[in-house]
Amino acid sequence: MLASPTTDKHPIFRKPQIFNQFPELVAAESTRHGGVSNGHYASLNLGGSQDSPENIMQNNLIFFGALGIPFENVAKAHQVHGTDIVTVTKPARFEGFDALVTNVKGIQLAVTVADCTPILIYDPVTGAVAAIHAGWRGTVGGIVEKSVAAMQANYGTRAEDCVGYVGTCIDECSFEVGDDVAQHFTPVYKRRDDSTSKFFVDLKASNRDQLIRSGLRPENIEVSPYSTVLHNEDYFSHRAEKGLTGRLLVTIGRIA
Repeated sequence: MLASPTTDKHPIFRKPQIFNQFPELVAAESTRHGGVSNGHYASLNLGGSQDSPENIMQNNLIFFGALGIPFENVAKAHQVHGTDIVTVTKPARFEGFDALVTNVKGIQLAVTVADCTPILIYDPVTGAVAAIHAGWRGTVGGIVEKSVAAMQANYGTRAEDCVGYVGTCIDECSFEVGDDVAQHFTPVYKRRDDSTSKFFVDLKASNRDQLIRSGLRPENIEVSPYSTVLHNEDYFSHRAEKGLTGRLLVTIGRIA
């Protein structure tokens, strides 16, 4: 289970428990609570919507402030549902990437989600971290495996040393797709509903297995028990809210 920052019924963020063993690490995913936005974006909307830029910035300051992270230390990317990875050497906003990797202390990586799967990876030996946004296209494109390979190439990471987290996203029983999407997934990650001729796809399982295929030990991987759809009261969901919704942030970085 994810650990909440307080015993409040509506926490601002939840922390993957698997990272609790690393005091030098800040890793968390936001909820939709505790912000200043209204309406469809209520209340902690952290990006990528028709909400006002002023609200989004204030919400970012609230979220990262609650984590003790100065906003100027944050590195984000404009995501395009692809598989390109950016190697981050200083905090910035990048264009056209769906994964970020760094080994620099004091840089806080972040990806935006509202149904897609966020994945965080930490290599405690080299200090490298990765934040990954995996929609269905990124998932079938192997973005998780490519990110682990980038950590290996850039920092000498050994996958067996890494700890991974597959975050809150749309759940299998809610991700109904047509054959145009389902055809890209192997049978183990999809099931057909004969009554509708539609398929249900399990993004969490697919991305978890990419971590394992990359060399991470299964016991070193945590999978979020939450769903953006089933727990829509706590998380934004693009599908459940028919596109009129805010965005969550999932973040990881080492303290400087």
